[in-house]
Amino acid sequence: MKTIKNSQLLVFFLILGITFCLPVVFAKAVNLDQATTTESQANVNENQANINENQANINENQADINEKQNKINEKQANTNKNQDNNSKLNGAEHRNVVATFVQSLLKVADRNQGGIGEQVKAIANEQNDSKDNVAEAIDKIQNRNAIKTFLIGTDYKNIGQLRSEMVKTGNQIDQLNRLSDQTTNTDDKAIFQAQIQVLTQEQQKINDFLEVNESKFSLFGWFAKLFNK
Repeated sequence: MKTIKNSQLLVFFLILGITFCLPVVFAKAVNLDQATTTESQANVNENQANINENQANINENQADINEKQNKINEKQANTNKNQDNNSKLNGAEHRNVVATFVQSLLKVADRNQGGIGEQVKAIANEQNDSKDNVAEAIDKIQNRNAIKTFLIGTDYKNIGQLRSEMVKTGNQIDQLNRLSDQTTNTDDKAIFQAQIQVLTQEQQKINDFLEVNESKFSLFGWFAKLFNK
């Protein structure tokens, strides 16, 4: 009988101990689970941060690629424009442009006898005198034999002459700008500005023409560069 009572007491204390221990064990399990969850969330956040950083790098690289592509497209557009201008430019066209330019300036010169008229007339005469030389040089470069250009290069003699004429034209444009500033006649000023624009555009077309022809490939030029390395 005494043994049974002892067994019952033992069971009672075991149950009592388990009752007190369960909340502690449960709390520790919950804390452990929360810690694991927090660590997992931290890992997720870190991974997301890495993904965002990688995406930012990808976007930056794509921006660089887009910028380079835009530069390539711009360069190609300029090349196409130069080639188009090159195909349109010819001696007869230049003569016509300059002839119209000269006539317009001579009208201003006639209205301003003894004043700026003499300077305007001098510029008109200089362009009139040079237009045939420029037109002839353009046609010679344009019509140069392709095989000859391929073997020994472009027509550097006439290119040099055109470069020299373009320097003179640049000086004449500067003179016209100064004369435009000096005159108070609105009609004359309008003619100056219009003809300055015409001459500037013609000069740009010739410069583009020169750049295209100066860059043409030749065997002689290739060998010269090869041996100069």
